Amino acid sequence: MALFDCTCDAVSGHARALTYTTAHGDFHTPMFMPVGTSATVKGITTDQLRELGSQVVLANTYHLAMRPGAELVAEAGGIHRFMNYDGPMLTDSGGFQVFSLADTVKLDQDGLTFRSIYDGAKIRWTPEENMAIQELIGADIAMQLDQCTPYPAERAFVARAVDLSASWAKRCLAAHKRTDQTLFGICQGGMELDLRLLSIEKLLSIEQESLDAGGRRFGGFGIGGYSVGESHEVMFETLGTVARALPEDRPRYLMGVGNPTTLVRAVGEGVDMFDCVLPTRTARMGTAFSSTGRMNLKNAKYARDFGPLDAQCTCSTCQNHSRAYLRHLVKQNEMLGAILLSVHNLHFLIDLMARAREAVLADTYDEFLQSWMESPAAKDY
Repeated sequence: MALFDCTCDAVSGHARALTYTTAHGDFHTPMFMPVGTSATVKGITTDQLRELGSQVVLANTYHLAMRPGAELVAEAGGIHRFMNYDGPMLTDSGGFQVFSLADTVKLDQDGLTFRSIYDGAKIRWTPEENMAIQELIGADIAMQLDQCTPYPAERAFVARAVDLSASWAKRCLAAHKRTDQTLFGICQGGMELDLRLLSIEKLLSIEQESLDAGGRRFGGFGIGGYSVGESHEVMFETLGTVARALPEDRPRYLMGVGNPTTLVRAVGEGVDMFDCVLPTRTARMGTAFSSTGRMNLKNAKYARDFGPLDAQCTCSTCQNHSRAYLRHLVKQNEMLGAILLSVHNLHFLIDLMARAREAVLADTYDEFLQSWMESPAAKDY
């Protein structure tokens, strides 16, 4: 297949199984992407990522642009060589970090100005400059620069963000030139369904204008602005309609969502790709996903529990270490505890999505979803 071809292997209800081609190999959906913010998935080596069955790793444009700098990453041979990961990679635009981490952001139609969280330096980004940075970093998939709105937010504020994100999407698509990298557009609109659908309409119009002029199309679509403070049920009021309004012939990527039950439900609504820091962040707090629900290894009940973390899990942590030992590491703030729990949590989500794909291929996704929702594992938040 040609670069960035997308094949639908099966459909089960609204759930899909896709194969997508990149310069660093194919990936298969549904899929969870480990987050390697600063060219590293915290505590996890690239060899471990391969052993875990990781397909796509996400890196962050904001943090890499600040440290060590996009030019240095390019000098090293690009993000794959820099971190020694030979699979497909994705960079988010860094827009979310700009709005969530910076105390002062000045926003205008042309771009945004902010101060680095590292040294306070004043930084100016336009959509064109953001594309240049992501092209230097060199991931297989780049994301457009957009404005992510918080929750709750006034409707007028969300509407302006939809307009601005669309304007920036048009400029990103025009500026993006690297042929071994594709660009995903991002749908915004908060919890307002009509604004979400308007955002998609704008993206598709921008794409058609580009194609009519001999330009490029979006390689897929991100669904941004969810999991920003709203409840899971509020998100699901609109998510399915939004996902299915996006084109069927390319991936749909729900950005920043990573608890197991939400992934399983979202696949059933037509979402293909996910990322989140949750599995590694909660691991550093001593928390694990499991077939019996979320576990807090700090609990005293595990002090003399010499059984595996999760008897149904095949990861190296569960095969080799007891709950008692893991609790000991967590209580002592030993770095190995966070590493072993990170391995488990990443395996849990990657394996869950592999099983979801098998259910789609077998056209049994409704049964898979129902079985999950009735299981103790669904008590994960």
